Amino acid sequence: MLKQFKMATKIVTGVDALSSIQTLSLERVLIICDPFMEQNGTAEKMMQLLQEKNVRCHIFSEIIPDPTIDVVTKGLVAAMDLKPDGIIALGGGSAMDAAKVIRHIYTMVEKSSSVQLICVPTTSGTGSEVTSFAVISDPTTQSKYALVDDRMVPDLAILDPVLTVSVPKSVTADTGIDVLTHCIEALASTSATDFTDAASEKAMKIIWQDLIAVVKDGENLALRERVHNASCLAGIAFSEASLGICHSLAHALGGKFHIPHGRANALLLPHVISYNAGLELEKEIPSLTIYQRIANNLGFQAGTPKATVHALINGLNRQLKQLEIANLITDHAIDSEEFLAAIPEMVAKAMEDKCTITNPRKPTLQELEQIYKRLLRGGY
Repeated sequence: MLKQFKMATKIVTGVDALSSIQTLSLERVLIICDPFMEQNGTAEKMMQLLQEKNVRCHIFSEIIPDPTIDVVTKGLVAAMDLKPDGIIALGGGSAMDAAKVIRHIYTMVEKSSSVQLICVPTTSGTGSEVTSFAVISDPTTQSKYALVDDRMVPDLAILDPVLTVSVPKSVTADTGIDVLTHCIEALASTSATDFTDAASEKAMKIIWQDLIAVVKDGENLALRERVHNASCLAGIAFSEASLGICHSLAHALGGKFHIPHGRANALLLPHVISYNAGLELEKEIPSLTIYQRIANNLGFQAGTPKATVHALINGLNRQLKQLEIANLITDHAIDSEEFLAAIPEMVAKAMEDKCTITNPRKPTLQELEQIYKRLLRGGY
């Protein structure tokens, strides 16, 4: 079976990488961000850098967490008014995902392929700055849709760790676990290659080693840069290899209960590893070897493959505890009865999610239901 690996996005990284925005040949730029990026002056700083080069700018700052179809529509109207030759996404995954879809629709409507997309992440988590993925929400159906199209891959990613220093500890923890999930799911994906494995393994080791330290000391620029780069490496990996049911289940959970995406992944990841490795089965399955290798890469080794993966899960749970991420759904202001009632609907959406296609083990509806139920005390 033939596989491929492509890297379309140019990456600029390091302290003061933001200044590279002045090297671009642009005339009209739409800056897409959330209200906080405008209020704290980051968007204004970017606009000043561009205006020094006589670039006309407009800031669209209506991005919300889990951007909706309505937000994308408003951003598209802003683009139609300005007719930009560059769109800059400034912020976390929500800003970048919205900008990808806005640029994609705008270029189709205008029949133009000359609109550059520049992503400037201010959190270290989604890896969206180098991927063909975007997640858009529909509040009317309480759903999240994972969109995948190579035409949504950004042209340039600017990774400046200075922009992540002010990120709160809880957000740093959530987004960091999202990176770890990207790595583990890309490694276990049925579309993984030697190339995606290399990026995943490097990023996974950085997160495992440095995430807790960054959460404790967010002012450490050297560690911030390593974690920021790891997020991008993980994005490079899963953009090509795709992901698995941890993300499918997290998308459905977030769409229904609006829990932060990284936190949803953190809740689900230990249970998904156990399921995908077949720890509950009497016989060993092929994907067990994958998770044994992941465990070995993180320094876990026990007498049998299953024991080794159990050690990995125990180590992960210890990390989550140090990051102060509680492991029960009821610890996150979600009522247990309401959660149980929503499981069939969430499972149906997870089964339809594109990330499920490349999961190493093909799940049934009942198996996904059981994974959700393990988020409740006693596991039902």
